[in-house]
Amino acid sequence: METILFDVDDTLYDQLQPFQQAFHSVFPNLTDIPIEKLYVSSRRHGEQLFNKSERGEISLLDLHIHRITAAFRDFNIEIEDEKAVQFQKVYEKAQKQITIFPEIARLFDLLKENKKQMGILTNGPYQHQLMKVHRLGLTKWIPMENIFVSEAIGSAKPDPQSFQIVEQKMQIDKEKTVYIGDSFENDMIGAKRVGWSAIWLNHRMRKLRETSVTPDKIVHSPEELLKYVVTNYLCS
Repeated sequence: METILFDVDDTLYDQLQPFQQAFHSVFPNLTDIPIEKLYVSSRRHGEQLFNKSERGEISLLDLHIHRITAAFRDFNIEIEDEKAVQFQKVYEKAQKQITIFPEIARLFDLLKENKKQMGILTNGPYQHQLMKVHRLGLTKWIPMENIFVSEAIGSAKPDPQSFQIVEQKMQIDKEKTVYIGDSFENDMIGAKRVGWSAIWLNHRMRKLRETSVTPDKIVHSPEELLKYVVTNYLCS
């Protein structure tokens, strides 16, 4: 049986929206910063320290402070730690209002209708990611036993172990498994290392890194992803 697994953040919903809400609320006077570039920068800085946070080497609070202060520093702006903490609180509150991309919801409907096995593998604190799972209504399509969060399984992407845990729990055939995500480092590199196919939802138009890892397909929008999966996994 073919299995299709998904990342959550900025793959199933637009993570830029709550980020923008928090930015405008906490930094209303900073009108010259390209917010999407700031967001991409913060994601990059966060991913660089995420595994240290998972291992308990730094606190989650320190990670949150670092990723936004470092992102601002990329634009030659210094912000105080107190502002970073305030931003994180507003950001988390805004995340409670996220909505699934309509094209992803349609894709889930079609995959379920065609009896494709689906799953989720996401990095992050369990309760926070679980809140997103319920907010997005993912259990309508995907059973809870097929939803894996790094804190709960004890391993985070791109560590091959996190993907291997999913393989074992879901009893999937890696040669018939595809992973879809927005992060090249976590999602594409991680999935390809364990022999899965990988589709990069690069809707932030990030540059492809110079690496031996190549995604099986790069799409640039949820609409393009929907068309590609339907054509290649449902019509073949």
